[in-house]
Amino acid sequence: MSRVAITGGAGFLGSHIVRQQKKKGNEVIIVDNFSSGTVENLEDLGVKQDCIVGDLRDSNFAKKALSKVDTVYHFAAEVGSVEYLHGTPHRELDALQANLVIDANVFKACREIQANCIIYASSVSVYPFGKQLGAHAIFREEDATDHVDPEGGYGWSKFLGEVQLSMISGISVGVARIFHAYGENIYMKPDRSQVIASLISKSIHYPKDDFVVWGDGSQCRCFVFIDDVIDALEKLESYVRQKGKLTVNLGSQEEISVGELAQQIVRISGKKIDLRFDASRPSGAMSRIPDLERIKNTLGWMPKTKFQDGLTRTYNWAQRRLIADSTKLR
Repeated sequence: MSRVAITGGAGFLGSHIVRQQKKKGNEVIIVDNFSSGTVENLEDLGVKQDCIVGDLRDSNFAKKALSKVDTVYHFAAEVGSVEYLHGTPHRELDALQANLVIDANVFKACREIQANCIIYASSVSVYPFGKQLGAHAIFREEDATDHVDPEGGYGWSKFLGEVQLSMISGISVGVARIFHAYGENIYMKPDRSQVIASLISKSIHYPKDDFVVWGDGSQCRCFVFIDDVIDALEKLESYVRQKGKLTVNLGSQEEISVGELAQQIVRISGKKIDLRFDASRPSGAMSRIPDLERIKNTLGWMPKTKFQDGLTRTYNWAQRRLIADSTKLR
C-alpha cells in the first residue's frame, strides 16, 4: 500500500484520482483550498474523506501537507476559461505567478520528503500559440521546445513547471499534457467554466438564460473523457516508476467544432434552442490536435469513450448537480 497525496484533490481531475487510488487500496491524502474543488465532487463519486485545507503558495503548508508520502499527483493550479485566464493582463500575470509558486513549493516539498514519484497535470497550453491559430494543427511532444511560445500566463506556468521537473533527480516523474478533459465533476460555475460545461449549463438553464456560443463556432477542439484520462494516468505512473521519466500528450484525435458541439448539446437537451454566435467574445485557439504516437507506443493507451456517450453522461450528471444545487438554495 502506498501513501498518495493528491493536490487539487477535490477538483474535477483530482476527485477521480482520489477514487481510483482508494480503490487500489492506497492511503490517500487530499490537499485542496476549495477555490474550485468541492466536497460534492468527492461525495458524488462515493468518497468520504477529510481534506487538508490550505494554500500551497505557503511553502510551510506544502511541506506539512505532503509529509511522509510516496507519490504526489499534482493537479492544484489556477485554471479556468479563456476569459478567466486571459481576459486581462493582470489575470495572465496572476495565473503565472500563482502557479509558479504552487509548483515550486510542491516540488521542493517532494524533494525534501524524498517522494518516489510525481505525476504532473500539464496542458496543451504549453505548445506554440501561433500554431494553435491555424486549422487542424497537430502537436507532437517535441513541439513545445522546438519553438517556445506557450499560451499566456497559464501556458508559461505549465511550461516552466515542466522545466522544473526536468531538473529533478532521484524522483520518477510523469508529465501528462492533457487536451480538454471533460466528464462528471467538470467545473460548472460561470466564473471560469470551459466550453463544454458552459454550453451544457446554458442549455439546462434555457430559456431563462440565453444560449450564446462564444466565437463563430468554427474553432475546433479534441475532447477526452475523464475515465480515459484516469486510465492513462495510472499507466503513466506505472511506467515512470520503472523507467524514470516520461512526458506524453493525453487526449483524443476526434476533432469537433464548437458549433457542432453546441448542436450536439442541444440535441441531448431535447429543447428547441436557436443557436446564436457572438464573434466579439473570446474564443481561444482555432485548433489543437494531439499526436498520440508516444503514449500509444509507450503506454499502450488510446481513448476508448465515444464522444457522444461521454457528452451524454456529462450532461446527465450536470443536470443532476445543478438541480441539487438549486434545491440547496431554496
